Amino acid sequence: QLQLVESGGGLVQPGGSLRLSCAASGLPLNAYVIGWFRQAPGKEREGVSCISSSGGRTNYADFVKGRFTISRDNAKNTVYLQMNSLTPEDTAVYYCGATILYSGSIDQRAYGIWGQGTQVTVSS
Repeated sequence: QLQLVESGGGLVQPGGSLRLSCAASGLPLNAYVIGWFRQAPGKEREGVSCISSSGGRTNYADFVKGRFTISRDNAKNTVYLQMNSLTPEDTAVYYCGATILYSGSIDQRAYGIWGQGTQVTVSS
């Protein structure tokens, strides 16, 4: 069974950067589409980005386009989310999720396997 573990979160000042990692175990990650999602206090979980199993296709939510970059290293069984120009509105718990079929969707209902999340706090 595929298991996902997020890491890389922390406290960063506005305008700063973080790189999140989603490490897989149990099964080869190269069979899965991976999405990044986030949930801020009092809000629903929302999609941030997704990447196809090969890494050749990606999709981003409008609110992160130009600031965040998703990538993957299947040899390391890891997907990354590089986050630049962070603002306090990016503060949330960030989760990665896995699904089989790539559709470009960053709707959480399309993803069936989840990690435990990593906290990102953007504050001065």
